[in-house]
Amino acid sequence: MSVLGDTLSALERQAGRLTRWGATLAERLSQGQRVLTAGNGGSAAEAQQFAAEVVGRYHDDRAPLSAIALHPDTSSLVALGDEYGYDYADVFARQVTAHARPHDVVVLLSANGRSHNLVRAAEAGIRAGATVWAMTGSCPNPLANVVDDALCLPGTAATVQEAHLVAVHILAATLESALAATRAS
Repeated sequence: MSVLGDTLSALERQAGRLTRWGATLAERLSQGQRVLTAGNGGSAAEAQQFAAEVVGRYHDDRAPLSAIALHPDTSSLVALGDEYGYDYADVFARQVTAHARPHDVVVLLSANGRSHNLVRAAEAGIRAGATVWAMTGSCPNPLANVVDDALCLPGTAATVQEAHLVAVHILAATLESALAATRAS
């Protein structure tokens, strides 16, 4: 089996976790909470896509829900870099501190789980009373060690990122399924 196949098989075994996450998101977002997302590089693009699917829709037409991708805020990123230095590890943590409220959900994506700025964002989310989840590469890793729950996948950075995109789509689909089930009852 290919490396990607191994990574996707590991993702398939995590279906229950993604279903639970989708149900939690449906409950929290329906009550007015929000989701904050962040990542670096390719993981940033996947985090941004997830936020877009929450605000817009994945498949079913529905009311918009609150989601903020932290990394596209270039004004904040460059202001923080200018003020504190571009090696500043709190670039996402300061945004999480500013935006996260109790019962919000913070979703962080990292192909290796060793991004110091995401670890600091996770710690800020926990301090704010948010639920913090991570999608990472193989465990153990520093990010998975500090979050409330982690989806850890084996593989290369490329295959983990590819599987994370599939996971983002599954999470969006399970969110919408849970919302539809709530509306039907």
